[in-house]
Amino acid sequence: METAKLLEAIIENAIDGIITIDNHGNVESINPAALELFGYDAEEVIGNNISMLMPEPDRSNHDRYISNYEETGHKRIIGIGREVRGLKKDGTTFPFRLAVSEVFYKDRKIFTGFVHDLTKEKKAEIELKKHTQELEWNVRERTKDLIKLVSELEKAKADVSVSLEKEKELNQLKSRFVSMASHEFRTPLSSVQLSASLIDRYVEKSEYAPIEKHTNRIKNSVQLLNTILNDFLNLEKLEAGVVVVNKSDVNMVQLGEEIAEEMQMICKKNQHIIYQHTGEEANFFIDPNLLKNSIINLISNAIKYSGEDTFIEFNTEIGKDSLVVTVKDNGIGIPLEDQVNLFEPFFRANNTGNIPGTGLGLNIVKRYVELMGGKMEYWSAVNEGAIFKMNFIQ
Repeated sequence: METAKLLEAIIENAIDGIITIDNHGNVESINPAALELFGYDAEEVIGNNISMLMPEPDRSNHDRYISNYEETGHKRIIGIGREVRGLKKDGTTFPFRLAVSEVFYKDRKIFTGFVHDLTKEKKAEIELKKHTQELEWNVRERTKDLIKLVSELEKAKADVSVSLEKEKELNQLKSRFVSMASHEFRTPLSSVQLSASLIDRYVEKSEYAPIEKHTNRIKNSVQLLNTILNDFLNLEKLEAGVVVVNKSDVNMVQLGEEIAEEMQMICKKNQHIIYQHTGEEANFFIDPNLLKNSIINLISNAIKYSGEDTFIEFNTEIGKDSLVVTVKDNGIGIPLEDQVNLFEPFFRANNTGNIPGTGLGLNIVKRYVELMGGKMEYWSAVNEGAIFKMNFIQ
C-alpha cells in the first residue's frame, strides 16, 4: 500500500509528463505535468483515444501503429524513443521526446508514455543555428575585409604622410577656432560693457550725441553676437541633419532686389550694392530661405572684407533650366595657400586681421547649396577681391 502511494506521488510530481493507455489507445491516466503541457483537464483526456494529443498524420495513423505492433511485434517506438510533436488544446503544436514502455499488469497490456518537452531546447537550437549562420557570414565578410585590407596595405603606407599632414591641419583649425571664439565673443562684450559705462557718465551730463554713439556701438556689438550665434546654430542644424529643403517657384528679380535693399543698409561709407538680373525668365524652382541665407552670407562677406567707396556686384542669371547667382567684390581677397581650406568650418584666411568673423559662413553656404542640388565656384587673389558663384540646374 505504501509502495503504491509512493509511486502515485512520484508520478503526480514528476517534471515530465506521464500518460498510460490501453492496447486500444485509450487514455487510462495522465499526470499534472502532461496536462499542463497539453492544456487539458484530466476529465477531458481520460477515456479518450490518445490520438487527440497528436497532430496529423500521426493522429490518423496511431491506431494502425498499435495494430501493426499487435500483429507483427515490430516495435516502432516502444523501448526506443523518438522526437515527435504534440497537439495542444488551443490547436498549437510543440516538440517533445516520447519514450514508451510496455507493461503487463494483471493479464492486461498497458503502454506508458514519458513526455519530455523540447520547446526550450528547440528554441535554443534555432538561436544557435542563427548565431552560427551570422558568425559564418561575419567570418566571410571579415575575411573579405582582411583580404582587401592586405591588398591596400601598400597604399595605406603611402597615405600615412598625407594623413599626418591632414591631422596637423585639423589641429591648426581647432587652435584657430578656440582663438577665434575667444576673441570674437570677448570683443563685442567688451564694447558693450565699455559703452554702457560711458552712457552712465553722459546721462549725468545730459549729452545726447555721445549717448547715441555708444548705443549704436552696443547695437552693433549685439548684432555681431547674434550673427556669431546664428552661425553656430545653423552649423548645428546641418550637422544634425535637420535642415530640410522646401523648393517653390521663386521670383528671382523680386528676391534679388529685396536682398540688395536690405544689405545696402549695413554697407560701409560709400559702399554700393549693384544688383542685375540676366535672362528672359524671372522665376526659378528653388528653396527661397536657404538661397536667401546663402546670398546674404556672401554679400555680408563682401561688405566686411571690402573697404569704403567700393562696389559690390550681385547678379542673378536664369538660362534654360539653370540659375547662376554671383557675388563679386574688390576687397582684400583670399591668399592662394589658404584657399584649400576655404570651405572648412572655423577656418579664416591669414589676412583677415581684426575683421570679425566665425569662419563658418562659407562652410554653411556650400552645404546649403549642395543640399539644394547646386555647386559652388570661386575665384580670388590677394587685394584683387573675390568672386563666388552658386550654380543650380533643374
